[in-house]
Amino acid sequence: MHTLIIVLDIMGVIVFAASGALVASRKEMDLIGFGLMASLTGVGGGTLRDLLLDRPVFWISDPRAIWICLAIALLVFFTAHKVQRRYPVLLWADALGIALYGVMGAELALLSGAGPLVAIVMGMMTATFGGLLRDVICGETPLILKKEVYATCAALAATVHVVLTLAELPFEISACAGFAAGFILRAFGIAKALSLPSYKARPGREY
Repeated sequence: MHTLIIVLDIMGVIVFAASGALVASRKEMDLIGFGLMASLTGVGGGTLRDLLLDRPVFWISDPRAIWICLAIALLVFFTAHKVQRRYPVLLWADALGIALYGVMGAELALLSGAGPLVAIVMGMMTATFGGLLRDVICGETPLILKKEVYATCAALAATVHVVLTLAELPFEISACAGFAAGFILRAFGIAKALSLPSYKARPGREY
């Protein structure tokens, strides 16, 4: 496997684990709760990806990801109080995670023989499932259900990566371009509250 894939996967685990631990700090959980939330968020999306692609679940075959999640949980447990405004930190950690995992999910789907559309959907699912688990379990409104662009950013990261891969550009270029596209869109979403048009209820037609 390409070294950059491994690096991106580890980075995705780190930032998502940090976002899970930050939510645990907001909910004033104990150390076990921190470890649980960091692990669920850090490996949740990758677990779904591997199960759907019929691949060995990455953290079972290589428990390094779980150790990383637990280490991040321990670090945040003792340092979260130093971050006065934790929610913005959570948003930016999550933004990094969805861009990273949008690319990773798509790439691993392509390596497993999936077509372009399936690879894009897999990237989006990989990037959003861990955060969805985190928010639902902690009783938070899932970020994916808020009006700001969120899943769109993961889909954009995956799409850019897949398109450039099909154009036979080197992996380093397609992966970095996909990450940049997804992260920049999410950054604008956070800073400017960008959102896609939403459905507006209208009176039904009487027949």
